[in-house]
Amino acid sequence: MEANLIIFIKNPILGKVKSRLAKDIGELNALRVYLDLLLKTRKETLPLNVNKYLYYSEYLTIDEWSDLDYIKRKQNGEDLGQRMKNAFEECFSNNFPTIIIGSDCYDLDAGIIELAFNKLQDNDLVIGPANDGGYYLLGMNKYLPQLFENIYWSTSSVLKDTINIAKRLDLSVFKMQELIDLDTFDDLEKSTYQLVKKF
Repeated sequence: MEANLIIFIKNPILGKVKSRLAKDIGELNALRVYLDLLLKTRKETLPLNVNKYLYYSEYLTIDEWSDLDYIKRKQNGEDLGQRMKNAFEECFSNNFPTIIIGSDCYDLDAGIIELAFNKLQDNDLVIGPANDGGYYLLGMNKYLPQLFENIYWSTSSVLKDTINIAKRLDLSVFKMQELIDLDTFDDLEKSTYQLVKKF
């Protein structure tokens, strides 16, 4: 498929991932959860027949993500919106439909990502709502920097604000199913992750 998948991850450093979750289960267990999330994200994205761009939060590294399957880059920008905007701008150099995902959603699988790419054939924008008011997936057919401007990131209004911007731009929007971002212990218990691990 002539398309791009951007994957945003954090370098798995003790004390620097899943800080809210760490308050309930400790930093070491929070790191273990994040390593499981990275493993699941890699498992689900590896078979996808698209250009896969892996964006690290801190630095590039040699790790389990194969350089043959993933084009590795570093996130660049002052906040999440700027980092995503810059990544989309870089990847749209080939003008292929482009989707971005994070690595916080254990329930996100290859089928959902493939469905999102299919829905982009008939919509300007595809968005996957997260349970915390943000989104776990965003896809577009052309570079739309406006979607990353004047938004209060990491708040419960991110999804609503993004959709409002899309309406002002007169974009057709397809909303995917809502999934759970694993940010708190309550999220862990609601996610399918709790069927795999127990704390």
